[in-house]
Amino acid sequence: MPISKLLADNLFFGEGPRWHDGRLWFSDFYDRAVKSVDPDGSVRTEVALDDQPSGLGWLPDGRLLIVAMHSLELRRRDDDGLQLHAKLAGVARHLANDMVVDAKGRAYVGSFGFDIHRELEARGAAALLADHPTAPLARVDLDGSVHTAAEAMHFPNGMVITPDEATLIVAETLGACLTAFDIDAHGSLRNRRPWAPLDGRLPDGICLDADGNIWISNAIAPECVLIAPGGTVLEIVDTGNPCFACMLGGEDGRTLFMLTAPTSNASQAAAARNGRIMTAYVKTGRAGRP
Repeated sequence: MPISKLLADNLFFGEGPRWHDGRLWFSDFYDRAVKSVDPDGSVRTEVALDDQPSGLGWLPDGRLLIVAMHSLELRRRDDDGLQLHAKLAGVARHLANDMVVDAKGRAYVGSFGFDIHRELEARGAAALLADHPTAPLARVDLDGSVHTAAEAMHFPNGMVITPDEATLIVAETLGACLTAFDIDAHGSLRNRRPWAPLDGRLPDGICLDADGNIWISNAIAPECVLIAPGGTVLEIVDTGNPCFACMLGGEDGRTLFMLTAPTSNASQAAAARNGRIMTAYVKTGRAGRP
């Protein structure tokens, strides 16, 4: 079993990790900043926002896309600063969230669908899992136009695209499952189907390895878990605190970066810098997107 170790701490709540240009880029929700960390643990701020950032990705020309959660916007970093790339409000509900960007610059963006923290406090986890509003998945084309890519998803969260750009796999957090779609030539999603049930684990961020398996961060337990198609558990990494996002990277793609925090409760997570980035060295390197 891979052993985890601390890379960086003093974060609020890390999300959306992406390996890019020799560094791990990520959003720190309550610092309202996109940051990056090098393999030695040195953290720097890349972009400051007036909103809470989440999903990250890059257009084919190298410009950074950032999900702005509260304003339901997708923002683009140009040479002269941040610009509006797309308004998501016609599709996204409550808070925009994670994202993956394909080779043509199309972005698939999830959203909460409802105030999950308020509902958890009011009804409890068991009731929420049994009955909750669903949310659509948005597709933003390169021209900034926004489309509904899929309906009725159970809190669509982390996503991966396979190396052939033919399949999108989505973590449905409140469905405790991974769901796959075929991607057609225009970016539309077809043939929705189960990819893996997760036996009570609630997946947040995910990443794909070169064997076609998926690492999931378990939002309700201190673990990052490698899942085979169909749901077989292949590896478990102890992360110390609940794990909310993961990404394969490093020089050979075999360093598993895991973003953790004691809680995802917004008021508690924003009150103290208890977020961490843990790492583990694994057998198989990254593949696909992000």
